[in-house]
Amino acid sequence: MRAGEILKVHRAWHRPLTFARGSAYVFVLLLAAAWGYLLLDGDSGFLDLFAGKTWQNAGRFMGQLLGLDSGATPAFLQPGQWWATGKLAYHTLAMSVLAMVIAGLGALFTFLPAARNVSNGDLGGTPSRAGAGFYYLLRLFYTFTRAVPELVWAMVIIFFLSPGILPGAIALGVHNLGILGRLSAEVVENLDPAPARALRSSGAGNLQILLYAILPQALPHFITYLLYRWEVVIRTTVVVGFVSAGGLGREFRLNLSFFHYDQVALIILWYLLLVIGVDLLSAWLRRLARFN
Repeated sequence: MRAGEILKVHRAWHRPLTFARGSAYVFVLLLAAAWGYLLLDGDSGFLDLFAGKTWQNAGRFMGQLLGLDSGATPAFLQPGQWWATGKLAYHTLAMSVLAMVIAGLGALFTFLPAARNVSNGDLGGTPSRAGAGFYYLLRLFYTFTRAVPELVWAMVIIFFLSPGILPGAIALGVHNLGILGRLSAEVVENLDPAPARALRSSGAGNLQILLYAILPQALPHFITYLLYRWEVVIRTTVVVGFVSAGGLGREFRLNLSFFHYDQVALIILWYLLLVIGVDLLSAWLRRLARFN
């Protein structure tokens, strides 16, 4: 090996440890530890993946989903069942829209004071103790709402509201408010402060800075995050449905409990259609927001 190559190897090994390099090393160690546990521990169940009985059970379950074991016509081949389940799909869609209205409005009115550069005056405002206190209060609120899972929120809300789409929508909306608010606040923290400071130096007020410097930069990102969380909420409605929050999720739990697997397959198909439809609609809305 040449002297130059030896010097390069020496420099590579003695390169200062950065956060990214350290994170990569920790990730590799955790990955090795996880696979070591799966391969060496006899109780992990990893070897069951290669057992013939496991694949026989999987094939039997797929046959039940397709209705091959019963003499009756599967639910997904009956137009009447599609119509009946379609009403529940409509309720699921309504639940997701209501949830995003709750999350979107809550985040829209709170994510600006939850940004550090707004509360400390870096975007051209005047720093104050009240703004700093409000900042920490909102950040704590965001952490609490997103730390509690949607299912737990639904279990709590169902105690004082009648079963239906409303408690499910509130549970999903409260949980996603914390996620959407945190993401939007971080967008504001990464904004270029030059336009806001230029307006402030020209004598613009707080409302003018908000309308002409902050919101035009932050709103496209806010809409993108809102539409993305809507796609996630469509799938999460099945979780809140397990506590009788309405929609396809409740019917999924009931059919699974009574071993009506062909009905479960029909509900899965409806979820697939909803997710594809919402994905296409949100992609079109994102393009519309980008061009405008």
